[in-house]
Amino acid sequence: MTEIPPPPAVTLSPIGVIESDYPDKFGIPRQPGLAPAARARLVLTPPFDDPLAVRGLEAFSHLWLTFVFHQSPLRWTPLVRPPRLGGNARVGVFASRSTHRPNRLGLSLVELLEIDTRRGVSLRLNGADLVSGTPVLDIKPYLPWAEARPEARAGFAPEAPLRCAVGFAAAAEATLTERVDGASLRELITQVLAQDPRPAYRKGAEQRTYGVRLRDVDVRFRALAADAGTRMEVVEIVPA
Repeated sequence: MTEIPPPPAVTLSPIGVIESDYPDKFGIPRQPGLAPAARARLVLTPPFDDPLAVRGLEAFSHLWLTFVFHQSPLRWTPLVRPPRLGGNARVGVFASRSTHRPNRLGLSLVELLEIDTRRGVSLRLNGADLVSGTPVLDIKPYLPWAEARPEARAGFAPEAPLRCAVGFAAAAEATLTERVDGASLRELITQVLAQDPRPAYRKGAEQRTYGVRLRDVDVRFRALAADAGTRMEVVEIVPA
């Protein structure tokens, strides 16, 4: 058998950077589209900010973004612990969507809301699951006739995760009432906390207060036991 030479090294240049409602990676939905209230913008950087590069893109409603998990460690392991399996069972890294990958590459499907070419190029997005500062490597239009396969098997994640009820304490309600963006912030908080962002190994620990940064605030919440499952209670919302 002919020996296959090692592949050549590959150098990739980001075409732009993400600005989003997620200043930190904790609390970000683990898949795109789960928190549609989250605002995001992809700002293309020179020389890729030429309006000619996005001509015709407005005809597509959804896009694939290839990006780098830039806040993940450079090291990787062949086995990972997916949160959907409780954080204990291990599967191969290539059988998961773990951020701890050999090349730290991610793929996200987002909705395109608007293209702004007044000063360079920026794309307003919906449903993004990306932390602010994420380097984006490529954009490709989504083709539903080629890429939607409802009959496909989904392994250990056959269905969307269950959603928790979310409530707001009086102090948190007061903060939302005072904000101009109070309604949209409430919606974002509800969508993020409904997915229970706590680490999988903490899911049994009640009463502990957690904090997740969204936009310019720190949302402090607790997980409470309820008859219908876990309920998330927003204790307070304070400046980040």
